[in-house]
Amino acid sequence: MRACGILMPISSLPSEYGIGCFDECAYKFVDDLVKAGQQYWQILPLGHTSYGDSPYQSFSTFAGNPYFVSIKELIKEGYITKKECAKYDLGDNSEYIDYEKMYNGRYEIYRIAFKNSNITSDPDFKKFVKDQEAWLADYALFMAVKSSYDGKSFIEWDDDIKFRKPEAMAKYLKKYKDEVDFYCFIQYEFYKQWYALKEYANKKGVKIIGDIPIYVAYDSADVWKNPELFLLDDKLVPIKVAGCPPDAFSDDGQLWGNPLYTWDYHKKTGYTWWKERIGTCSALYDMVRIDHFRGFDEYYTIPFGHKNARVGAWVKGPGYDLFDALNKEFGDMNIIAEDLGFLTDSVRDLLKKTGYPGMKILQFAFGETNVDSEYLPHNYPTNCLVYTGTHDNDSIKGWLATQSEKDRKGIIAYLGLDCDVEEPLEAVEDIHWKFITSCMTSVADYCIIPIQDILGLSSEARINIPSTVGNNWKWRIREGAFSDEIIEKLDYLACISGRK
Repeated sequence: MRACGILMPISSLPSEYGIGCFDECAYKFVDDLVKAGQQYWQILPLGHTSYGDSPYQSFSTFAGNPYFVSIKELIKEGYITKKECAKYDLGDNSEYIDYEKMYNGRYEIYRIAFKNSNITSDPDFKKFVKDQEAWLADYALFMAVKSSYDGKSFIEWDDDIKFRKPEAMAKYLKKYKDEVDFYCFIQYEFYKQWYALKEYANKKGVKIIGDIPIYVAYDSADVWKNPELFLLDDKLVPIKVAGCPPDAFSDDGQLWGNPLYTWDYHKKTGYTWWKERIGTCSALYDMVRIDHFRGFDEYYTIPFGHKNARVGAWVKGPGYDLFDALNKEFGDMNIIAEDLGFLTDSVRDLLKKTGYPGMKILQFAFGETNVDSEYLPHNYPTNCLVYTGTHDNDSIKGWLATQSEKDRKGIIAYLGLDCDVEEPLEAVEDIHWKFITSCMTSVADYCIIPIQDILGLSSEARINIPSTVGNNWKWRIREGAFSDEIIEKLDYLACISGRK
């Protein structure tokens, strides 16, 4: 079945309290998706973001982002008043997130709500804590201890708790019981609110495409709880870390810094941790995009302590053995493989064996390419998802402004544009719709368009610039920007391209 959808991070939704969340704006966006003839809503990872606020670096691979908990829902539940919330400055720019104000203000609001909730006596809360015990107890204690150490990484904690000595675990759990309960409260509200939103979307015929990073953050409850799953020395310091080698986009490569997996150990356990992770994702989402799929075939290792990714080596990953184990556990899974970048024959073979759809990015079709480029629509297989760009790309209009004359000429010819090569393509009326139409009318089974391109926005709406920090993950859609006129146009395009 041909289908289409929109890529819109939860954080980018409008809201009264500084960041997109699970409030009425999220429900309205679902309604707008239905009106626009869309069957999918793709989001970015929902994890509890750590330093840098990247959804791809989180304190837990299982815990949800506290910022997404709807304050309005807490007010409705009687845990806090609107007047009390008004005392906290969460930012007054409706189009950009102020994460410092989020951190300083939102947690204070949650603490008041927690104090007033008497949640620990609630039967539903008790059931949630019991049902999620496999990860929740350690995550909540991890966050409580981290708070007691002023946010320092677990590697800087005292040895007794860093190495999880039983007597230390009991001591800290008793000492910080209220703080542990507080973090459990936030997760209870997160999961309750998210499942309500997902249920609403599913009943409306909209499916959720989730996103998980291949790796976890070093300073995370996952590494602290299960150090044996990762390539660490006896002091819990990484031996080698993840990244990508230098390429045409970066002379230094990309140094992600995530700890690498000890795949031999994962195999010995029957990939238990991965089964838990994918099982959680199967409940949270209808489809799951796995970032950096290539890393399951071969992954790049960089010696810990290096300042860039120039020195490193490729190492063989678990390959199909992991997915075979997952298939036996869950049956056929709705997984999307992020197979972008330089691909070897072995990666292509792995993708083919899994049967997962890969990704095609229209922006990658032009530039130093030719008619054989796999990103040109006439070369797409049906089993794939096509995008104008991803969260790591500039918007179409922003990208067009950077293209050479030669590349502009190719774009004009391929898309059949009625304009001159000397004319700034980003200024051509409705140029973004030409790219969207090319994606929608392609043979790809799925077409997902970032909301920035649907709105025809430029670089000011970019979500992320890889390998940079400080100004990413901040953009928010202006309320009313996804107008009835745009919705109607998108719906018509979904109809004529056979995606509705």
